[in-house]
Amino acid sequence: MHAAEPCWNAPKPCYIGEGLVNSADFLAGELAPGSIASLFGTGLSYTTYGIALSDIAAGILPTTLPSTGVHVLVGSIPAPVLYVSPKQINFIVPNNLLPGQVSVQVVLDSNAGPSIGIRLKSAAPALFQLDSHTAIAQRPDGSLYTDDSPARPGDWITLYATGLGQTIPPLSYRELPRSAAWIANAADLRLLLNGVAVDSTAIGYAGVAPGFGGLNQINLRLPADIRANPEIQLALAGDTSPPGISIPAKA
Repeated sequence: MHAAEPCWNAPKPCYIGEGLVNSADFLAGELAPGSIASLFGTGLSYTTYGIALSDIAAGILPTTLPSTGVHVLVGSIPAPVLYVSPKQINFIVPNNLLPGQVSVQVVLDSNAGPSIGIRLKSAAPALFQLDSHTAIAQRPDGSLYTDDSPARPGDWITLYATGLGQTIPPLSYRELPRSAAWIANAADLRLLLNGVAVDSTAIGYAGVAPGFGGLNQINLRLPADIRANPEIQLALAGDTSPPGISIPAKA
């Protein structure tokens, strides 16, 4: 990724390459087609608006939100937009793109911001977090595991991620997933607890989160020999999610 020239005083969308991050861990770097990204800057929108169910027509995600005039072009393809504000935009990298170098540009009405570059990879895994050091880990009933209510050996947990790549069957451009679909490279996915890969049979599902654009979920049964509050990472396609993130668990 490279930075554009500073444009903070320009009367148009203004941002630099370092402001384009993965929405799960908020780290700049490579992204994957189909993953959720955030762009930070100034002058990105006249208003603040988050996507609503009424904005999704026939299961197709919008490329602009009502009355905002905000478009995000990734490799010249309009990206599905999830949230806009004057200083932040959340969008989905179009899943019909191929790995490689692409440009990202915000257009607000007729005012275009700078074109910045990003490298796309087949997968760029990142876990969504409850806080700076804890991954979101959910019970089958939808409640969260916390320090006050930790998971135990043998419990099923659901983790949420983005950037796990294409699925089988594949999603169409801008399609909102309505049902489960495994990631295409599920056989290569490794889930690490304290740096050690869990047995693949402990992963009950790794794919799209139905009803949510760009979101992946992983259903994991914790091993019997789990240690308290283990560090958790995802490894896929040569990339590993950042260290230092744990799940609330009791040995």
